[in-house]
Amino acid sequence: MIKTFIKNIEHEKVLPLAEQVQTMSGQVVSKTLAQNKAVSMTLFAFDKGEEISSHDSTGDAMVTVLEGVGKLTVDGKEHIVKAGETLIMPAKKPHAVYAEEAFKMLLVVVFPLN
Repeated sequence: MIKTFIKNIEHEKVLPLAEQVQTMSGQVVSKTLAQNKAVSMTLFAFDKGEEISSHDSTGDAMVTVLEGVGKLTVDGKEHIVKAGETLIMPAKKPHAVYAEEAFKMLLVVVFPLN
């Protein structure tokens, strides 16, 4: 049996990534695609007005917006990020995510291995 490292998504098939997670009223929905000591990949769907409050991470986080518009706050500075745009949130800097409108994003976090 071959071990797969990316889960919860079909392999060897072209897929619209935004359709792999669904927005639900009043919620933040997440779908983990990969999680290990080195990397985390998660799809998120935010309903308008939903948020993830300020926190930090030991790894660099890259957000790519798939649909809609989000407001990402990194170390106190606000960034409006739209579909097709990416923002890197550096390790150990506080950051938060707010849905200006319903939106979907892919979050990739790369962790130090030392």
